[in-house]
This record gives sequence, C-alpha cells and structure tokens, in this order.
Amino acid sequence: MMHLARLEMTNFKNYEEVALEFSPGFNCFVGNNGVGKTNILDAIHYLSLTKSFFNSSDTLSIRHGEDYFMIRGTFVTDENSDDLYCAFQKQKQKVFRLNGKDYQRMSDHVGKYPVVMLSPADSTLITGSSEERRRYLNLIISQYDPAYLEAHMRYNKALMQRNKVLRTGGNGSSGLLEIYDEQMAPEAEMIHRSRRDLTENLLPIFRSYYEKISGGAEKVSIRYRSHLSGGDYLQQLAASRERDFALQYTTTGIHRDDLVFEIEGHSARISASQGQQKSFIVALKLAKFGLISRMNGFAPALLLDDIFDKFDQNRVEEIIRLVGSGEFGQVFITDTQQERIHRILDNTGVDFRLYRIGKKGIEEEITNGSH
Repeated sequence: MMHLARLEMTNFKNYEEVALEFSPGFNCFVGNNGVGKTNILDAIHYLSLTKSFFNSSDTLSIRHGEDYFMIRGTFVTDENSDDLYCAFQKQKQKVFRLNGKDYQRMSDHVGKYPVVMLSPADSTLITGSSEERRRYLNLIISQYDPAYLEAHMRYNKALMQRNKVLRTGGNGSSGLLEIYDEQMAPEAEMIHRSRRDLTENLLPIFRSYYEKISGGAEKVSIRYRSHLSGGDYLQQLAASRERDFALQYTTTGIHRDDLVFEIEGHSARISASQGQQKSFIVALKLAKFGLISRMNGFAPALLLDDIFDKFDQNRVEEIIRLVGSGEFGQVFITDTQQERIHRILDNTGVDFRLYRIGKKGIEEEITNGSH
C-alpha cells in the first residue's frame, strides 16, 4: 500500500514553514475556520496532480508578501520511497521533481500518486455548468490513462486554432478548417470512447455507494451525453461549418459533453432534495475513488474537506466507517471540532493521527490512544 509519510511546505498559502508526519491510516486536522486546514489538503493535491484543487493560478497559492512557494512530500510503498518536490516562483515556470529528476512535462506525473478530494465546492458538480462535469470525467481518466490526457491536450490545441479561424477568417478559410477537423477527429473519438466506458464502469460502483450513504432505495443514474454518440464526427463538423462561422466558435464536439444525473428518473439538479444531492455528490466522489483503485491496482489518498458541514453526525460516522473498512487507503480529514472527530474515530477503531491547528500554525499532535 502506498501512503504519504511526510509533507513539508514553505510559503504555501498561510504556512511560512511546516513539516508534518502522517499515519498510513487516518490523518485529521482540527481547528477553527480560516486557520489553514484545507490548505494542507490542497498541498497534497498539488503533489499528486501538479495543481491546486481550488485555484487555476499558481500565484494565488504563494504566501502573502513572498514570491515563491515550495512543497515536498515522501510517498512510501512496501518496497521503496519516492521524494516529490514542487516549487513555483512568480513569473517563472513551475518545477516538479521526482527523486531529484525534473519532469519535462507535468502530464507525465499525473496518475502516479492518485488522489480524490471531497470538498464543499463539489456542489457545483450538480448545480454548475457542464464544464464541471467534464472536469470530473477528465480528473478520473487522466489518473489511470496517460494517453487520455495527451489526447485531451491535442484536441484542445486544435480546437483553439479552429475557433481562431472561425473568428478571423471568411468562408474562404474552409480548407484550413478541414486541417483542424482532421486533427480533432481521432482525438475526439478516443476521448469519447474513454468517457463512455468510464460512465458504464462507474454506474454500478456509484449506485452501491449511494445506497450505503443515503440508506435510501431510490433509483439513481448517470448518463453520458455527447455529440459523438450521434455518428461520424468529421461529418458533424462539416455539417455544422456554416453555423460555426456565424457563431464564431465550434458548436459540436467533446468540449460540449455532459453528464446527466437523475434520481427516480428526474433531474438531480431540479427535483432532488438537498440531502439527496449531498449523498449523490459523495457517492460520485467515492465511485471515482473506487474506479481509480480498480484501474491502478492500489488505493488513492482520500481528502475529506469539511464533510461535517455537509452531513449530520450519523451520516458522517457511516462515511468514516465505510472509508475505514480497509478498501480505502490513506485518508485526510478536516474538522472544526476536535471532540467530535475524536469520538467518531475512537468508535470506528481506525489508526489515526490528529493535528490541532491554531492561528500560529500546528499547536498539538495526537496519535491513537493518547488523548
């Protein structure tokens, strides 16, 4: 089993300098809102996926008043340990190293140390735009299939160039469009196939988690919706060319894909209760976890940010019992109340380490059995 044994941060968000040792089981960070509990989870996310879960710009992760941040981590398996190093300086390229060796491309790293984050921000999976749901698909597949990430990057590059032609060229530039169409089509077919297969594989895992978490017997479903399900993509691009010129962007393709979420045949966004939506989201994230585990042959780290905000205590105990059952590997949890998390962890009997965080940083560290 692989786990993160150590994490060091310098000038990362609100941390000037901190080093933490972790349990292979549960690791909890307790403290008031605003002390930086979530930032520790985000540093782990960086080490795994080369970027923040929350910010698209690396500059936003630099501590106020500084011009760089650095994160180091040691991942340990039964046989060996890997040292990861991530650093970013303003106006410079991000540096990412594995055991002292620089990556030429960040995409080569994604999937080696998989992670799944569950955060209050996830509600946008149901309420947000289709882009959120495509991101969900991309983040799963890219953690077990490096070729998918490459295809996605090539597709997006060709799409940008095609859209540029649609904005600037007249009808005389159809020949140029054909070149980009030819570049996009094979990538789109591959992405469509991967997303379709993923949705099929995800559904049974998702349904079983939804049932365990909600305790309900409602019928839930996930459907994948894509233009490419409607036949040959090159033909679709040719057929929509006139409309694309009029609107000045590419109207058909996998960049318009979506997932349709339903409870009892009705849209989860429109007719599900808040409790049902919450259970739906947690089940989606745990299904993501289950699928990445199955594809990689080992469990990702699970990051649970503020789940007590989402659920009543019985539901949280159920989730923690589920997550502590052995099929899940290392777990990181944030909470505002130390007594509550302590009691639940004691009840479930899992191995844990707890850090109390205050305004000045780490104030106390507690491991199993010592209160």
